[in-house]
Amino acid sequence: MTSIPTRASRSRHWVPGFALDIAAVLRPLRRGPHDPAFRQDHRGLWLAANTPDGPGTLLLRAHAGGVDATAWGAADALLDGVPALLGGHDDDSGFEPRHPLITAARRARPGLRLGATGRVWDVLLAAIVEQKVTGVEAHRSWRELARRFGVAAPGPTPPGMAVPPTPRAVLGIQDWEWHKAGVDNARRRAIIAAAQVATRLERAAESGGVEGRLLLRKVPGVGVWTAAEVAQRAWGDPDAVSVGDFHIPALVGYALTGRKTDDNGMLEILAPYAPHRQRVVRYIEASGFAKPRFGPRMTVKDYRGM
Repeated sequence: MTSIPTRASRSRHWVPGFALDIAAVLRPLRRGPHDPAFRQDHRGLWLAANTPDGPGTLLLRAHAGGVDATAWGAADALLDGVPALLGGHDDDSGFEPRHPLITAARRARPGLRLGATGRVWDVLLAAIVEQKVTGVEAHRSWRELARRFGVAAPGPTPPGMAVPPTPRAVLGIQDWEWHKAGVDNARRRAIIAAAQVATRLERAAESGGVEGRLLLRKVPGVGVWTAAEVAQRAWGDPDAVSVGDFHIPALVGYALTGRKTDDNGMLEILAPYAPHRQRVVRYIEASGFAKPRFGPRMTVKDYRGM
């Protein structure tokens, strides 16, 4: 992992004007319990990210008077994005819970909002890494890529923090190194295809909505699920449902109807909530509802030794 010179920190104070649960808003950005780009300690929540100005680190501390944000490296870009990152641009006007579980979750979690990083690459890379594998496999590969091909997060960060690899760094990874990181050929090809047009893909966050998701899907290997996962994080898309997910259709089905369903059934159940279908999924997840456990778990594959 390469180190970069640490520039002086910059700070800002932001008063959201609404109830805010920072941990809940930022949870979708965390890729496993040992994510090198996402940490929490006694000082607050730490995020390491790539920006148009280069790599940077953001520290967020919430208190009764608002949010204190401090950044190192590409500080201006990170600090400017704090309101959107913490859901300041989220608009749930017109949203009707419709179901007792959603009503209760919304009442219990008034600080749950949909945040937006405003940038595509980091979340797209992570989403592709997570395609069609278990969370354990994906998180292991994410750690390997960040630590070996990213750069050390600037600032006085918790030990081991790293900024995810840039598109240029990704294009320099050799085949055997992908293998060692546990990334199979299909995901490797999709990541490389995305890296080759990464600058153009950043326009997806500017366009947002269906248009943004369609732009992402022009990349070979980026389908409906991956585009939705990026949209949820890059521009806080309230309607981007992760169709094709291994767990979510059943979760939605059991939570809102009491029975298991597939993607088509999930979309039928969520249809009355458009354009807030993903918001419903977030409330279900935040409620703590757990679907019944039946059947075998997905097998964890280790591509590094194959």
